[in-house]
Amino acid sequence: MRSRYSAFVLGLADYLLATWHASTRPAELVLEPGVKWLGLDVRRHQRQDDTHATVEFVARSRMGGQGQRLHEVSRFVKDNGHWLYVDGNLL
Repeated sequence: MRSRYSAFVLGLADYLLATWHASTRPAELVLEPGVKWLGLDVRRHQRQDDTHATVEFVARSRMGGQGQRLHEVSRFVKDNGHWLYVDGNLL
């Protein structure tokens, strides 16, 4: 989760796609220009088994002087030894 947040901060769309599970990964990813990421708070994480986990987080950002919060519970699956983002539910 933290590495994906860092990729958003650094604008690394290729990394985000590489860490996204193929079953839900978009063909391309265009990052919103002008977003300033301010911080990540991982609220909780839970492993369901050896290959499935969830992470609840809040990511704060600012765009055009407007503060924003992204509060999500994300699902991850471990594939070939790597945790991959599957999808998430906004809270």
